[in-house]
Amino acid sequence: MTWPPSNHILTHHQAYKQSASFVPLLTSKVLQYLSPQPHEHILDIGCGDAVLSLKILSACEHLTGLDASPNLLEAAKSKAAAQQVNRSTTFILADCRRVSREHCPTQTSEVCQTLVPGRYDKVFSNAAMHWILRDESTRIPFFSDVFGLLKPGGKFVFETGGWGNVREIRAAMTAVIAFGGYGLSIEDVRRADPWYFASEGWMREVLEQAGFEVEICEIEERPTKCTEGEGGGLAGWIWLMCAHFFQIVEPTRRMEVKEKVVMALMGGSMREDGSVWLGYVRLRVVARKPE
Repeated sequence: MTWPPSNHILTHHQAYKQSASFVPLLTSKVLQYLSPQPHEHILDIGCGDAVLSLKILSACEHLTGLDASPNLLEAAKSKAAAQQVNRSTTFILADCRRVSREHCPTQTSEVCQTLVPGRYDKVFSNAAMHWILRDESTRIPFFSDVFGLLKPGGKFVFETGGWGNVREIRAAMTAVIAFGGYGLSIEDVRRADPWYFASEGWMREVLEQAGFEVEICEIEERPTKCTEGEGGGLAGWIWLMCAHFFQIVEPTRRMEVKEKVVMALMGGSMREDGSVWLGYVRLRVVARKPE
């Protein structure tokens, strides 16, 4: 995604730590499904700052992380260096919407050398595919690309936002921007929506069309507590994650939109103890490439 807005004083990594640091922490089940083994070569699509990647690496032979954010990748490399990781690991800047050699003209040479058909025992992704699948034109081909990268018998294991994820935030953003006198329509706001939250049925169908055997495809309603402290909370999450929405609004009015959205959401998002929760819905999948 395009981030940060030009008037934002934090790096993407700093903002993510303040507003969404809980994302890689709520992953025990998807890591259990991944079950990395000592001999395996694993590809992590949308690895971010590598909080999860380095956990996985401790149990496998080699891990390659791809991400579209230079800032997050620098943080990933710094983490790996600080932890003195001895195992083989590579973090590469890449357009994660298409991950096959067929599309190497749009990628760097380093990515092209990495995208070897049949190289990986497992492909993993956490909290990234709802961004990656936003582009309808690359949505279906993405799964064929992943299928091609796996060894026969290899598995694609991922968790992403599922159908209905943060529905209250999407509704509030639409209502405030489309009906708040900003000269924008509902259609404008929908085009700016940065996510695609798939249903179980859609996901199972496209995976099977790509050739996968779907072993697990499950939806979980998982209300999630916002981070607290300066730069975090509901306002911090919205400012970070809803950047695409803000970019269609005049720069001088973006803070106004944020404040209105926060005010609209607080009644339904705040609990008795004052904590603020988001309506997360997670979709977890294990899909296998046949032998």
